[in-house]
Amino acid sequence: MLFLRTVFVFGLIIGGMGLAWQFFPGKSKLLLTRTEPHFPVVSGNNLDRQELEFPRDFAGEHNLVIVAFQQYHQLKVNTWIPFAQETEASFPGFVYYELPTISAMPTLSRTFINEGMRAGIPDQTARERTVTLYLNKQGFKTALAIPNEKDIYLFLVDRDGSILWQSSGDYTPDKAAGLLQALQELRK
Repeated sequence: MLFLRTVFVFGLIIGGMGLAWQFFPGKSKLLLTRTEPHFPVVSGNNLDRQELEFPRDFAGEHNLVIVAFQQYHQLKVNTWIPFAQETEASFPGFVYYELPTISAMPTLSRTFINEGMRAGIPDQTARERTVTLYLNKQGFKTALAIPNEKDIYLFLVDRDGSILWQSSGDYTPDKAAGLLQALQELRK
C-alpha cells in the first residue's frame, strides 16, 4: 500500500511538472547571420505560449516588426496598431508583430512576465503576435543598428531577415505613408 501511494504521489508530481513546463517560456536564441543591418535569427514565446523562431516563422511575405524595450513603450506601440491592422487587411502577405525585448533572465522571471502580459491581453490576435525576446539586447540592437532603448523601432522585413523599411517612435501620417510606399514598391 505504501508503495502504491508513493508511485501515485510520484506520478502526480511528474505529471504536474509536465503541465507546468508548458507555461515556462524558453530561453531566446540570438544568431547574427550578416555583418550589415538585418533581422537576426531570434526565438521567443508568444503570449499563447508557442515558441517561434524568426525570421523562419514570420507568417507574411512582408512583416512589420515593432520592437519595444521598456514597459512604457507599449503606449507608443499602441499608436501603430490600428494602422498595422488596416494595412494587414489591405495588403495580402503583410503581417505585424510586437517584440517586447528584455535582457536574458531566469525561467521563473520570464514566466512571471509572460503570464502577466498574457493576463492583460485578452485579444487572441495580439496574443499570437506578441513574442517576448529574452536575450543579449546589445547583440540584437547591433544586428538591427538600433542606437538606444529610448524609443520603439519598426522594421519591415522579409522572410530572409532583410530590412526593407524602418522607422522609430510614435505613429505619424508621414511615417505611415513611408511604409505604404515601401509596400507598394515591393508589389511591383
